[in-house]
Amino acid sequence: MRIVIAPDKFKGSLSAPEVVEHLEAGLLAADPSLEVLGLPVADGGEGTLDAAIGSGFSPRTVRVAGPTGQPLDADLALRGDEAVIEMALASGLAVLPDGVKDGRGATSLGTGQLIRAALDAGARTVILGVGGSANTDGGVGVIKGLGGRFLDASGHELPDGGAALAGLDRIDLSGLDVRLEDTRFILASDVDNPLLGANGAPAIFGPQKGLSPEDVTELDAALAHFVEVLGREIGAKAALDAAAPGAGAAGGVGYAALAVLNAERRRGVDVVLDFTGLAAKLGGAGLVITGEGSLDEQSLGGKTPMGVADAARAAGIPIVAVCGRTTLNEEQISTSGFQAVYSLTGIEEDVDKCINNAGPLVEKLGTIIGTSLIKQSNQEQDQHV
Repeated sequence: MRIVIAPDKFKGSLSAPEVVEHLEAGLLAADPSLEVLGLPVADGGEGTLDAAIGSGFSPRTVRVAGPTGQPLDADLALRGDEAVIEMALASGLAVLPDGVKDGRGATSLGTGQLIRAALDAGARTVILGVGGSANTDGGVGVIKGLGGRFLDASGHELPDGGAALAGLDRIDLSGLDVRLEDTRFILASDVDNPLLGANGAPAIFGPQKGLSPEDVTELDAALAHFVEVLGREIGAKAALDAAAPGAGAAGGVGYAALAVLNAERRRGVDVVLDFTGLAAKLGGAGLVITGEGSLDEQSLGGKTPMGVADAARAAGIPIVAVCGRTTLNEEQISTSGFQAVYSLTGIEEDVDKCINNAGPLVEKLGTIIGTSLIKQSNQEQDQHV
């Protein structure tokens, strides 16, 4: 039997490639004759670059400005004239120096520098995976990295960060990289929040980036001022895009992508499944295995496992899921299209052990699935006889 393994990461425990590795080892321990294809996937956020590299893109390391301006090395992925950028690697919470949050001053500049590096490498389609960002700067850092200038009333460049936008007087886009005009941008994001207001980037995502309630009010006003000033440069599109679904993604990087880069927003998992070519690789498979760390009601709203399940269903191939834990009941599992769900907590009740010993436990699940396949095959043969 041919088995396709297409999981997302187990956040805090295993990357998607590691989940693939352990599942494959467990499956082959049960039945060495199995043909296994591993294809790490993601939902457009963290892990998107792993998915790209796992599907044939080549990594390239670039020195960029991190979220506090300190230099760091971040990877992008290239295949022909297509690039995949995972902004969390350059501008994310996970790369903050010593983990110290600075929601008022953090910048998305490094993400803009990654985009420029992709253009230098010949990319003319750029997939921008957003999520896990440290900034709430409206994507101003991205535009700075591509040649835009943000000036105060004295004509001086503004400091980095969203709070500084309160002093914005003029935006100069004349220095934007001319290659942007011939480049297609795809914003891979499931976030449908607007930029401003009660459901906007500062209010909804600011607290996890260290913003106090007073900071949220300040940043919302600063971003509203940014939209107003940008309107002088690009017209009514500035305000329209601020209200568009996805503008609030990644501290407003979604807004910059929509308003300045004219990006097309798509559901993250759909973008990833497209560039990994999952549908074409399902041919001849007898089983698909997907999963993520927590399989719950949120997963049913369009996260990675459901995207993979949709592809498997379209191909008429049975699918099972593996996860760290699940809150889904039997009816939800069945209506979601999964034949079964295997969780780490189903074989190890201690959650801390599941987190700290996830690799061997996932491998054990692989062996359980492989053994189940052998039993099923034997039963079918007996029935045939």
